[in-house]
Amino acid sequence: MYKILEKKDLNENTVYMLVEAPMVARNCLPGQFVIVRSYEDSERIPLTICDFDRNAGTVTLVFQTIGAGTLEMKELKEGEAFHDVVGPLGQPSEFCHEELSALKEKHIVFIAGGLGTAPVYCQVKWLHEQGVDADVILGARTKELIIMEEEMSKVAGNLYITTDDGSYGRTGNVTVCLESLVKEENKSYDVCVAIGPMIMMKFVCLMTEKLGIKTIVSMNPIMVDGTGMCGACRLLVGGEVKFACVDGPEFDGHLVDFDNAMKRQAQYKTAEGRAKLAFEEGNTHHGGCGHCNS
Repeated sequence: MYKILEKKDLNENTVYMLVEAPMVARNCLPGQFVIVRSYEDSERIPLTICDFDRNAGTVTLVFQTIGAGTLEMKELKEGEAFHDVVGPLGQPSEFCHEELSALKEKHIVFIAGGLGTAPVYCQVKWLHEQGVDADVILGARTKELIIMEEEMSKVAGNLYITTDDGSYGRTGNVTVCLESLVKEENKSYDVCVAIGPMIMMKFVCLMTEKLGIKTIVSMNPIMVDGTGMCGACRLLVGGEVKFACVDGPEFDGHLVDFDNAMKRQAQYKTAEGRAKLAFEEGNTHHGGCGHCNS
């Protein structure tokens, strides 16, 4: 059992949980995810790790209530426990494999949209602990949907808040903010990491291509099973078949076929759509280990 040590609502639909999971905390790195189940017969939910504390043996999870499985999770109280927390899964951020001296020479900007703030925080905090500062653009439709601003401000080099309706911070979406920082405020970035809704990541990548900034995106939003067996997170990266849960969740954003991924995501919501995808994609529909194409 994985005890919930702390629980709080970040806004109407977003929940923060501090969970006792020592084996996960001991082994995870930024960019990875876990699969949780509230009860033995519950839906398996993949969640990117928001934070971890190896000494305390805890991981922090942040999720939105968008379906039956997450609504069930929200009903759990402090002191109760998840039946399963499995992980860490997926590949860590590429920053974890770089030489520290090289990382310190880079100008990095993170773009977080909505719930994407949680996994962005994990990476920015880890970089901060290595002595690497990164700028963060945190965006949402309205002020009420901004989460983790205080936590992010403590670890970001510079934090820029932007809302679509102008109710807080700058006015406009995250791409408008990035373009303004580069073209009007003379900021220069070597790499951008964008995590958030699919449509947001697509337009960030279109903007960063124009600006000449290498871009990494997290395809966690399309994951369902988390093991490569369901075929939900199959995507095309540079024309090659990849699976977000075993090959990612992070990929070169300029190589990701977002239109194909979003179309598949819509199709996958129905049994008929899943059957059609399985037929059309044949033995590349399932990921398995992610390297056997079976």
